[in-house]
Amino acid sequence: MSEIAYPEMLPALAAKLRALTPARVALGRTGVSQPTREQLAFQRSHAQARDAVHARMQTAALASEIEEITGREVLRLHSAATDRPCYLQRPDLGRTLDEAGRTRLTRLRPGGFDLAPVVVDGLSALAVERHAALLLRELLSRIEGWRIAPVCVVEQGRVAIGDVIGAALGAEIAVVLIGERPGLSSPDSLGAYVTWQPRPGRTDAERNCISNIRAEGLSYAVAADRLASLFLQARRCRLTGVALKLETAKSLEG
Repeated sequence: MSEIAYPEMLPALAAKLRALTPARVALGRTGVSQPTREQLAFQRSHAQARDAVHARMQTAALASEIEEITGREVLRLHSAATDRPCYLQRPDLGRTLDEAGRTRLTRLRPGGFDLAPVVVDGLSALAVERHAALLLRELLSRIEGWRIAPVCVVEQGRVAIGDVIGAALGAEIAVVLIGERPGLSSPDSLGAYVTWQPRPGRTDAERNCISNIRAEGLSYAVAADRLASLFLQARRCRLTGVALKLETAKSLEG
């Protein structure tokens, strides 16, 4: 069956809509079904998202890139989740370090750091491989003079592993750059989570998040500006999370 044509004015409208969003809009139809090209495009995007979830981070290459771009020492660590299937089935194990990682951090004689940057594969290793090093370069250039802990690159980690690392390093603030859950139009979206005085037991309500950092979303420069601003607000208010947002709103009103 051949494709049913749009009325004369609809193709132009459909083109305008598609230019405004990566969402699947104005796809057209063939009889009562989607056009074959759109169905194939959907299957391709679904496969990319699935691959991003299961892919293993190229840790050595990423650590080298971060060292080269930022000039910072990088520590390679691993969560208590032994492999990717374990990580996906046991989120709790992704929130803490394995024994080797805990031992390594205790040997650093931690303390006195203003910021602990933590890079975690999360649910999209592709995101951190593409964006983490470049975002760190932008971010660190905005907080010159801060005492920065070694950058920790963690395999099979969740957001809360930054609490463990930040506490072990004695850092005032932890920022976790992590691959977000892939969507059908965004398999490489990076998120950044900021936590004041990180320690095990912190909840998501005690963090601030900036998401969708990627070429088609939030640029590195804008994300770095927002993160640097969050750091300063966290220091001033001595907190992060929902309470920080409320405090910021009050200060703006005053």
